[in-house]
This record gives sequence, structure tokens and C-alpha cells, in this order.
Amino acid sequence: MGSILRFRKLCYVEPVKISSLLNKKSYEPTKTSSETKDEIGGVPNVDNVFDKECKKRKTKRQSREWRCVDNCCWVIGYLCTTWWLLMFMYNCLPVTLPGFQVPESPGVRLKREGLTALHPVVLVPGIVTGGLELWEGKPCADGLFRKRLWGGSFSELFKRPLCWLEHLSLDSETGLDPEGIRVRAIPGLVAADYFAPGYFVWAVLIENLARIGYEGKNMHMASYDWRISFQNTELRDQALSRLKAKIELMYITNGYKKVVVVPHSMGSIYFLHFLKWVESPPPMGGGGGPGWFAKHIKAVMNIGPTFLGVPKAVSNYFSAEAKDIANIRAMAPGLLDSDIFGFQTLKHSLRVSRTWDTIGSLIPKGGETIWGNLDWSPEEGCNCDWAKKRHQYPSSSGNNSTNNNAKRDFRVEEPVKYGRMISFGKASQMPSSQLQSLDIKKLQRSSTSKNVSSTCGEIWSEYDEMTRESIKEVADNKAYTARTLLDLLSFVAPKMMRRVEAQFSHGLADNLDDPKYSHFKYWSNPLETKLPDAPDVEIYCLYGVGIPTERSYIYKLSTTEKCNSIPYRIDSSAEASQNGCHDGGVCMVDGDQSVPVLSAGFMCAKGWKGQTRFNPSGMPTYIREYQHKPPSSILEGRGTESGGHVAIMGNVALIEDVMRVAAGATGEEIGGDRIYSGILRMSERVNIQL
Repeated sequence: MGSILRFRKLCYVEPVKISSLLNKKSYEPTKTSSETKDEIGGVPNVDNVFDKECKKRKTKRQSREWRCVDNCCWVIGYLCTTWWLLMFMYNCLPVTLPGFQVPESPGVRLKREGLTALHPVVLVPGIVTGGLELWEGKPCADGLFRKRLWGGSFSELFKRPLCWLEHLSLDSETGLDPEGIRVRAIPGLVAADYFAPGYFVWAVLIENLARIGYEGKNMHMASYDWRISFQNTELRDQALSRLKAKIELMYITNGYKKVVVVPHSMGSIYFLHFLKWVESPPPMGGGGGPGWFAKHIKAVMNIGPTFLGVPKAVSNYFSAEAKDIANIRAMAPGLLDSDIFGFQTLKHSLRVSRTWDTIGSLIPKGGETIWGNLDWSPEEGCNCDWAKKRHQYPSSSGNNSTNNNAKRDFRVEEPVKYGRMISFGKASQMPSSQLQSLDIKKLQRSSTSKNVSSTCGEIWSEYDEMTRESIKEVADNKAYTARTLLDLLSFVAPKMMRRVEAQFSHGLADNLDDPKYSHFKYWSNPLETKLPDAPDVEIYCLYGVGIPTERSYIYKLSTTEKCNSIPYRIDSSAEASQNGCHDGGVCMVDGDQSVPVLSAGFMCAKGWKGQTRFNPSGMPTYIREYQHKPPSSILEGRGTESGGHVAIMGNVALIEDVMRVAAGATGEEIGGDRIYSGILRMSERVNIQL
């Protein structure tokens, strides 16, 4: 009886009419002898009919139920299982393997040599590496109070992506918190020790400093909200006042020992802004007065500094791209800006990043004098053979010679015109006399006169407010240098650039005694401000070399004319050069993969070298370059000799330099200058008044 009921439940969900089956009999082809056995007296066998119909419906139901989401689930399952197995195998491995010996950490070795903590250390993180947490949010962010929105596992990005983006965005008018949202920097060493699980930033350096006696009382992470402008971190969070108070407290509680400050990336210009703020009178400054810097600071050890800006900031503002993104778009067209699944990743990224004013602080500074013009650049003739560069030897401070640097470089057959920071199509190599100039005022009048307004609903970016004619005019055989690209950005994103230009300056000062340079917007530009009067304080530029780094871009118009689309994109189909200087629409120079050597090293090589108008007290400066060496095996992780912009934080040589200076050594005692790149040759080619 039970089997009969189960049979009825299975097959009679949608009853089949016998009459309809009998009516089909006359239209069916002649049955075989085996089929006729299923009929009794010309009437179909009901049991067999039901069996066939059940099988048919069951097969059809199964085929319908297998959807794309099932494939995605299986792929995710396979990836998770593979990752779990790899982690299990990795944790089962012994500490030492035959043929592989874990190198001794510099902290253990230096402790054995008798090195102990002496000077307090303040760590200043850069852009994006510091964690952010939610203090107040919209209803979609329920349950996230004081949880990380940026940094950590980024789980909320996958759970509620649009809500996550909304809370990380800032107000497009003020550059501060949108109404009803408060996101703040996470305090303490945990703010930037790891960016994500397993991806260290400051963790390795912190651990090694702890080996020789550092802890919470003499080591501090000066975290801040890296999205808002430097002066706004003081107005909203009093971040500069808290940093000033913390340095003064550490100075007093550690036996009046001066502090060693270690900024990374954008943290270098953030601390440069702090130096001017702390000695300036209130209300704009901190009121520390002249001599505060000399009294409290022993050395400033800038790691991967962005003193003169980063070309990546331009491509980020212009099209939300970099070389890796352009390659992905070339290999998988539509993946990052597809409307099919509603991802629209690039459009969201552009909309959010254009609310972050600090990216504007990274726009290249110094104009054509520093970065070159349509026909010239300091990097012309640079060595793009990265494999060969790994075998070069450094020059010490005692025998540093620009001639040696010149011998290591070679002039390519067709020099890349790096001064054309953004160019369209053939404009990247056309003679400058054939290039058309852009009349920004004319384009603005064209856009305004037609009273252009967005008809695409929500405005993703200010591109929606441009006419199609002006979009094409921008790209018509045009090339833009470090000077004219400011006009370009002001045209394509006027609202954003009004905020940026109110907070930062990107020029080169003629007269630093001009009263206008007392305004805070000039303080983070080393070419428009003076270092404090502190002849005993040492300034270090520590950065990696030997990695191709983005310097200029070749663009093209996007093929789509849809609403809410980004009209420009990097031309990854542009012909690559044999010497490696140009690949996939991006022109490369020597650097740490993010910051070119020119930006990281120029101020220590020339701008601040000796007693100059930018360094009136003659503070000693040192360049310490770290030649990139990729890890020899997967067990080394990101390597102990990496020169990458973030991975350098695990470089054994850099960690040792920081630890020795923190323990009392001077720049001369750790070896003075150590130079692998052509930074001296580049600096000599820059004609700047000192």
C-alpha cells in the first residue's frame, strides 16, 4: 500500500488525461512488435504509459533545475576545497625542509648583537592601507557598528556591495561625511598591521621592532582617515593635534629621547603637511612654534615616498584604470563594466574614488619642469631591461657618480616620450608641432551653452554632463603633460577638481617667501614649502627599484556610447616596444611598481640635498634604494628582498636600516647613500632653481 501511495505522489502531481493519450494513438507511427505488447486489445497499457510520462517529466524537471547559479556554486566549492587542502598541506609541513632554510629575522640577529630600543617610533600609514570602521550608517548597514568596512576580510563587499560603496563614499561637495554616515580610522597598531588576512603591511616591521624591546609605550601607529584631505583630518577628527600630543608624550615618557618617524607612501606627504602645521600659528596651525620639529624629532625615514606624485592617480581619476585593469578589460571585454549582471565595477569605482580628495594629493607635482614636456623628460634613454637591472651593483655615497649611472643605462632607438603623461592614439609619438592644443574655455562654453543635463538617471560621474562633441574633442590627436593634464581633469571633473585645488597645490614655487605659501594647501608639496629649521634631523628616502612602474598612458575613446559609461580607456592594443618601455598602452620606468624613482628620490637627491631654498637649514638627506629580488620559492611569500611598494615592508635590509636608526645609529653609520637606479642622472637633467 505504501509503494502505491508513493507512486501516486510521484506521478499524479500533474494528472495526465487518458483520453488525450488515446487520441494521440491515431497520429503515432506504426508501433513495433515490442510496443504492441504493451497494448491490450488496442488500448494502451495505462501502467506503461504512466511510467514513460513520469520518466519524461522527471528528466525535464532535472534539466530545468540546473542553472548558472549551480555552476557558480560548484566552482566556489572547488576553489574553497582546493584552498583548504593547500592550507592544510602548508600547515602540515615541517618548519624546515630539506634544501630550504628559513632566514633568521633581523630582529633576532640584531638583538643578539646587543641592539636595544632607544628612540620612540611613530609609524604613519599611507593611502588605502589603514583600516576604517563604521560608527554610524544607513539602515542597510545594520549590525556593522564598529566593524571594519575597509581592511580585514572585506566580507561586506560581497554581502551588500552597494551599501558598502555608499558608506565608503564621501560627500561630493564638502569632501566630508555624507549625512547619516560616520566612518572613522581604526586606532592602534592593528589599524595597518595587515591589510587583509595573510597580507601584511606593517606587521613584519612591528614584530622585528618588538624583538629589541619596542611595545605600546614607545611605538605608535598614527592612523588617520586616508580618504579625506590632510587639513580635514584635523578639522573633523583632530588627527594632527592627537599626533602632536602623542609625539610630545612619547618624547617625555621615554627619557626625552627624540622620535623616529616612519611614514609610508602617501604618509610621507601627510607628515610633511604635519611639519608645517605643527609650527604654524593657530587657527590654521598647531601652534608648536619654531623649533618644535628640531626638539622632538630625530629622523624621518620615508618608505616608498610619493613626494612628487604618482601618475597612477591621473589614470585613476580619468578612467578608474591602471595597467592591470586595462589588461583584464582586454582579455575579458565587458567583465568590469558589464550591465548584464549589474556589476558595473569601473563605474562604481570611479564614482567612489572621485569623492576621495587624497587621491588629488598624488597628482604629479612640479609641472613640466619636473615631469617633462611634449619633447623631453628626465627619464629619456632609461634602461628598460628589467632582467638586466637585477644584476647591477649599487654605488655608495663615497664614490657616487652620475657617469656610472649613465654607463648602466642605454638609449633606446625610439625614446618613449614620457612627458606626454596622457596621449590619444598616434599623439604619443607624433611631432609636437603636429599636435593640437586644447581650448578648455571653448569646450566649457560649448557644454554650458547647450545646457547639458544627465538623462541617464543617477549620475555615475561628471562625464554624463559632457557633450559627445566635447568628449571627442578631448581625444582628437591630443597629448597632455603634467601641466596641461590639470586643465584636462578640471574639464572632465570640475566638481572634483574644485575640492582638490582648494586642499592641495601641484606647482613649483618661484619665491617661497611669498605669504601665499603659508596657506595649508601648499604644505604637502615639497616644491612649494620649506623644511623646518632643524639641521640635526635626518631625512631618508627608502624605496625599491628594478620593477616596471607606470609613468604615462596611451588612451582611446570607448566604443560604447551608453549612458553612465566612461568614455575613455587605456589602449591596451597599442603596439608594445621591444625594449620593454611600452607595453599595452602604458609606458614604464624604473620604480617600485607604484611610485617612479623620480618621485621617490628627487627631493633627497637634489631638492633637499645640502642647503637649498627648500632645505634652508641643510638637514642631511640619504637615499637608500633596495634592488627588487623576487622570491625564490612560494614558501617565501612575497619575499625577503622585495622592492615592491608594499612588499618592501618585509624587506630584511630595510627593516634592519629602520631598526638601527631607531636604536641610535646615524645615516653615515648605516652606510650613507646606496643607489642602484639612475636617479642622479635624472635629477641633473631637471633644471630647477635651488
